[in-house]
Amino acid sequence: MKDRYEDLSAKPHLLKRIESYLGEFVYGGIDGCVTTFAVVSGAVGAELNSAIIIILGFANLFADGFAMSIGAYLSARSQKDNYRKHRQKEYWEIEHMPDSERQEVREIYESKGFEGEILEQIVETITSDKDRWVDVMMKDELQMIREPRSSLWIGFVTYCSFITVGLIPLTVYVIDYAFISIDQPFFWSSILTGSGFAIIGMLKAHVTDMPILREILETLILGMIAALVAFYVGDLLERLINT
Repeated sequence: MKDRYEDLSAKPHLLKRIESYLGEFVYGGIDGCVTTFAVVSGAVGAELNSAIIIILGFANLFADGFAMSIGAYLSARSQKDNYRKHRQKEYWEIEHMPDSERQEVREIYESKGFEGEILEQIVETITSDKDRWVDVMMKDELQMIREPRSSLWIGFVTYCSFITVGLIPLTVYVIDYAFISIDQPFFWSSILTGSGFAIIGMLKAHVTDMPILREILETLILGMIAALVAFYVGDLLERLINT
């Protein structure tokens, strides 16, 4: 799988920043579109009118979007805090247990196939600089990589994506309620939502480096399943309440 942070050095700084947050945009958009369309489908299944659908849809959109963005922010912040804690621990161990830490470096590079004089030169080069030494221990011993991106921006991009893409299923109902009457609004909402899923699926393919058609179909199918479940639950509850 391609790392989306890889090979970006030749790109303009702004483009690199945008692409580094594309994953958050994609997954925030998928969640926003799926959950909002599920609310719309459930409301349609319960035979609620456009005004109620808009109220439920927007309430879900902003509340769930905020919750998801907070979750993304806290997750990124926790990851950074955990990395910082372990990095400080490695500095302490190098300072107080240099021999054992040096042996760990030797074992790491032995496992990579180095031996003899070359191995000792590598160990000596790495352990001659504490920062380099800690970097090696963090990456090769603990398998931890520093998150270079802003936790706030991760949360912000997730929220913006959730709101922007999540608006798609509601657009037809807003037009139907506030501007002109639309025949079969759920049908047209489904068409727009499907188009939104297709676009998000294309972006997801870019992030994951997977086949575009596969990612589009996967996103469409997941959205359709969520919508069908919500629709029939809404229909069932409406029948139970009104009997």
